[in-house]
Amino acid sequence: MTRLQLRLRFSEDHSLGPGKVQLLEAVQTCGSISAAARSMEMAYRHAWVLIDDLNQLFGAPVIATATGGRAGGGARLTPLGEEVVRRFRSMERRAERAVAAEVAALEVRIGRGAPSGRRGTQGATRRRSR
Repeated sequence: MTRLQLRLRFSEDHSLGPGKVQLLEAVQTCGSISAAARSMEMAYRHAWVLIDDLNQLFGAPVIATATGGRAGGGARLTPLGEEVVRRFRSMERRAERAVAAEVAALEVRIGRGAPSGRRGTQGATRRRSR
């Protein structure tokens, strides 16, 4: 099945894509950054780097954290973090609808139309039999 993947590049240094949004959703679901990182098989440090990048991009925190101790601690999305997730997922749905007919037309062409023995770059990477 063909999937559209949306990535917004705000500058050379900052982008927003499905991975960062998935991390925010995992923080909301798991209630902590470390649990969210584990659920995505991601290093805790890497999760923090991605969250810090979003904080820098938007100029405000996307996640609020509470330190551990007797009360527990944890993390949750700020209203900004919730807005980032909501708007990104909305853009994804709208983009998918906007290109659905064109994608369907291309999917029909998959496996047809390429000259025999040459299908894009596959011909260049085919292994030789020995």
